[in-house]
Amino acid sequence: LRRSLNALLRPRASATWQILVRMQVLRDAGTARVPFTTGILVGIGESLTERAESLLALADVHAQGGHIQEVIVQNFRAKPDTAMRSTPDAEMTEFLAAVAVARIVLGPHMRIQTPPNLVSPAECAALIASGVDDWGGVSPLTPDHVNPERPWPHLDALAARTAESDFVLTERITAQPPYVLNGA
Repeated sequence: LRRSLNALLRPRASATWQILVRMQVLRDAGTARVPFTTGILVGIGESLTERAESLLALADVHAQGGHIQEVIVQNFRAKPDTAMRSTPDAEMTEFLAAVAVARIVLGPHMRIQTPPNLVSPAECAALIASGVDDWGGVSPLTPDHVNPERPWPHLDALAARTAESDFVLTERITAQPPYVLNGA
């Protein structure tokens, strides 16, 4: 487990992001019944096994605490002036496979989220087909603070893309309703 999730966190230099700390925070949130969002970053040098082990670890923590409300599966995009600027972006086939594995491992009731601004409009349909059911905090008012160079799609365009896959784009809040109404 340590090796698996450490590989996903490899680019982070901060000691506070060590895997044992991250997993303890997730477990503590479950004990405290705090709704939690977590996830994995695909394409940063992790192996398929490490990726799968990370998703299994998240499923285990959620099975114990029942508090993980959504799992973000995000594709890596290289940025200038960062340590990984020369790393190629995650391959779309790898990204789609990671989403599909997340859906299988985490089950039909877990929200699987990917940011729609990091893929093409056509790739949004492939993500939905792979198991995505949440586009995250898309907003016409605020930029993607992690990827400000990649603006959010216009809501009408995203609604149309979502409808093409027989789903309806709806508003969401930070904490999913079951976690607010019933506690985690």
